[in-house]
Amino acid sequence: MRISAALSAVFALSLWAAFAAAPPVLAQHETAADLLDGERAYRQSCANCHGPDGDVITGIDLGRGQFRRQMTDEDLVRIIRTGIPNTPMPPSTMTVEQAQKIVAYLRARATSARAGAVRGDAARGQALFASKGGCASCHLVNGAGSGVGPDLSRIGAVRGAMELERALVEPAADVQPTARFYRVVLKDGTAVTGRLLSHDTFTVQLLDTTQKLRSFAKSDLREHGFATSPMPSYRDRLSPQELADVVTYLSSLRGR
Repeated sequence: MRISAALSAVFALSLWAAFAAAPPVLAQHETAADLLDGERAYRQSCANCHGPDGDVITGIDLGRGQFRRQMTDEDLVRIIRTGIPNTPMPPSTMTVEQAQKIVAYLRARATSARAGAVRGDAARGQALFASKGGCASCHLVNGAGSGVGPDLSRIGAVRGAMELERALVEPAADVQPTARFYRVVLKDGTAVTGRLLSHDTFTVQLLDTTQKLRSFAKSDLREHGFATSPMPSYRDRLSPQELADVVTYLSSLRGR
């Protein structure tokens, strides 16, 4: 019994020493909720300078895990919290845990990007946008196209590549406020559908499918409500390479 107790004590002491000597393991926030927290924190604190995909600063692509030198998770956490002296990268008031969640989100993005493997070409994407995709029949880019759908001139500055791809293959999954469509039926039975500009307790304002601004008093309507978006899915219309090309083109649109 004494020998057994002594061995247990030695084992426990050795185990404690091993844990004490080991470096802290960072960015172990693998749950979907933690990654979502990291994404939110990145968009609020980092995307303004680095862009939604993390590729705005030359030589750095956070979304693909590319840096000017090799970076460990600990390095990234430290930079997020303390900044880089004599550069535009400022320090932050984030806790270690908050910074770890951002790093975990960026690592997950980089893994997804490597798994995707298909690299897009913006020039080919622009041609597809105007031809096979038929996108200009609904969307404006730098003044060219139609205003029936949202203006995409700055879409690359506000939405990431993964979001853009999802919008192309699953357009009904996440409809942005500027892309919502609304249908009204007047008391005489006339129906009008258009992109919702604004509505309140008493009125509804739409841009109809002929690009005319329409305003209705709700008291004059027989019925009204949100309509299905006319945005089609390109899952089966474009090949994986064509889809990557269009996404790359849209990501490049950051306004003039």
